Amino acid sequence: MPICFVLLPQFYPMVFLKKYRIFFLTMLVISVAAITAFYFVLKPEYALKIYSPADVNPELVDSLIQYKKRDHRIADFSFVNQNGKIVTQKDYEGKIYVADFFFTTCGTICPKMTANMVQVQAAIKNNPKVMLLSHTVIPEIDSVPVLKKYAIEKGVDDKKWNLVTGDKKAIYDMARKSYLAVKLGRPEEAYDMVHTENFVLVDKKRRVRGFYDGTNPEAIKKLISDIEWLSANE
Repeated sequence: MPICFVLLPQFYPMVFLKKYRIFFLTMLVISVAAITAFYFVLKPEYALKIYSPADVNPELVDSLIQYKKRDHRIADFSFVNQNGKIVTQKDYEGKIYVADFFFTTCGTICPKMTANMVQVQAAIKNNPKVMLLSHTVIPEIDSVPVLKKYAIEKGVDDKKWNLVTGDKKAIYDMARKSYLAVKLGRPEEAYDMVHTENFVLVDKKRRVRGFYDGTNPEAIKKLISDIEWLSANE
């Protein structure tokens, strides 16, 4: 007498999966690949803008170049740092760097800016690609000895960070024609400057890649992140 086997209902799915396992595995691989592809297509590529004078608040830019929309570069410069050494663009050649404007007797935003720049200094201390550059807007007061005293008090690393002084017109021109970061002072006084809280990120090709509020901790985090991105992608 023939023996009949009855397949219980709970075993139906197992038989079905076993029979079509290759199909399901193939569909799974295709689905994962499709989702991954869509993710990379739809995800915006991280990039830093290249700034020109026309992109910036006109109050911070010399009127002669406010119209310029492309090919902006930091000009050559020559100043004296806290150690009495002449510092030029050659010292920053092939470097990413952060520039700002300050003065040692400023009691409002400068202390916060300096403290935050010290944080940036700590973040880049082991990165040979990155440096810092701070310009005084009152060179007639901020002499080399004054800058040296300030540097020691604030913990400036001479190998990474130059505090510079020099000819006021030259500093003025750099501030408004290169870094696009300083407002006009009193109209009756030639080359009078009112510095802002801006930290300016410059890439290896001497292009402006970002402006950051030097008094804002969140902006400093963003700056450090952007420095890391530039270091890895230039």
